[in-house]
Amino acid sequence: MRLRNIPGAGEVIDNSPYCIKEPVELKGKWHDFLGNNNPIHIEVGMGKGRFLMDLARLHPEINYIGIERYTSVLLRAVQKMQEDELPNVHFLCIDAATLPDIFDRNEVDRIYLNFSDPWPKDRHARRRLTSSEFLARYDLFLAPDGRIEFKTDNQDLFTFSLEEIESSDKWHLDASTRDLHHDAAMNEGNIMTEYEEKFSAVGNPICKLIASR
Repeated sequence: MRLRNIPGAGEVIDNSPYCIKEPVELKGKWHDFLGNNNPIHIEVGMGKGRFLMDLARLHPEINYIGIERYTSVLLRAVQKMQEDELPNVHFLCIDAATLPDIFDRNEVDRIYLNFSDPWPKDRHARRRLTSSEFLARYDLFLAPDGRIEFKTDNQDLFTFSLEEIESSDKWHLDASTRDLHHDAAMNEGNIMTEYEEKFSAVGNPICKLIASR
């Protein structure tokens, strides 16, 4: 997907107090930086940040870190934060492949993956955020009792994700559904993303899985 470049987006992000500039320097020191020992939850590919901010309002006792690689998208989240000023939210403008360079072993308690790029061509499968390559990366910094929560409307990507988890010797599928909004147990307390609202409004069923080790 081609994203429109927004002039000045990088400068706004660089000057935002919510965007961490040198996150590699915080590896193993995140709780010191955040000033508390609260759990750390991250959303990889957070888009405009509404999901993360809604969670942060509901759970001030949790630290939320949003990861978004595109400045033109992250800019929208920064603009929202200038209005809301949630103290338990921070942003990183990085490629998700570098996450093990930023978080130390057991430093993250939960990973959210929402409507990730499906990378539909087979030769790009390793770039999918639920691929075995990325599962191996998450294993390097997710706490022993941590978990991954993944949502998508893309049935092929969901099937791929289930297969990657089920074929892993480390990961376990805790729960899954191909119709989240009609699954009373899994939909309880569900926070919708912008994409989730858009896709469900046109009749696309939402898939969700929860995985742990």
